[in-house]
Amino acid sequence: MDVDRAVIEAAAGYLSSEDTDIGYLFSGWAQAALPHRRLPDDAAWQVTTDRVTLIVQPGLRPTSSGVPVSVGVPYGSRARLILLYLQTEAVRTNSREVELGRSLHAWLRRLEIPIGGKQMASVRDQAERISRCRLSFQIKHGSRTGLVNQHILDTSMFIEDDNVQGGLFVEKASLSQSFFDELKKHPVPVEEAAVRQIANNSLALDVYCWLVYRLHSLNTPITVSWKALHGQFGRSVARLDHFKDHFRTVLALATSVYPEADVEEASSGMGLVLKPSKPPVAPRAGGSMRGHLSLTASSR
Repeated sequence: MDVDRAVIEAAAGYLSSEDTDIGYLFSGWAQAALPHRRLPDDAAWQVTTDRVTLIVQPGLRPTSSGVPVSVGVPYGSRARLILLYLQTEAVRTNSREVELGRSLHAWLRRLEIPIGGKQMASVRDQAERISRCRLSFQIKHGSRTGLVNQHILDTSMFIEDDNVQGGLFVEKASLSQSFFDELKKHPVPVEEAAVRQIANNSLALDVYCWLVYRLHSLNTPITVSWKALHGQFGRSVARLDHFKDHFRTVLALATSVYPEADVEEASSGMGLVLKPSKPPVAPRAGGSMRGHLSLTASSR
């Protein structure tokens, strides 16, 4: 599918959707994200922006030989969708306990994600990677820097995966208390109707979440340099000129499902101009962007 057609179809699908459900993610994920492709199983992942440094360390799985093996860090669009589901359910129910079995399958079907065969194997693999990994967010606030070290999940219940010899699938999980607390303090609401249209593009998901987080909080336009954008989003693209071309394509896709986003390239060619924009999830009268019950999807 060519780029223009993909953008048009995403926009049409979003605008015609009657889905008003809202998803949530911790604001740190809107500023630094997981890798897009698989890394060596023993490799850690780091992303550094002007505000946030994210480090993800792979977890270990015990083996019958007595020598644990690294399962690798989570990556790609499926990992992002599972994380969004975990955080959304935790906020929706105000509980750290989340079911990943039938409920996750139903949610993925609602997003029109195939869950049979290889697709289901990918979901199960990413769920295990998430359950075992450890992460740290180092976040700058003016002259101060805060560090949050945590597992995303502090308990997980596994069941045997009949499709993988010796494999396990995460059936139920509990978000770590520290991650749950940070999520409740700093949630970013997103439209599931938008997520559905870009669910198979991990970079488009990252750019969409970043724009949702950044644009509504601006009072005046700001310019983000190509170098900064490359550092945040382009770890897998070595050359800056190649990254620019790829990012422009992904930006068009992300803004097709966030039509309120006011973004343009700087006339100087130095980067991207972000302008104050209406959030896709608008506060109700007397409400706040931070409260679950006070939020509603913007009319389309």
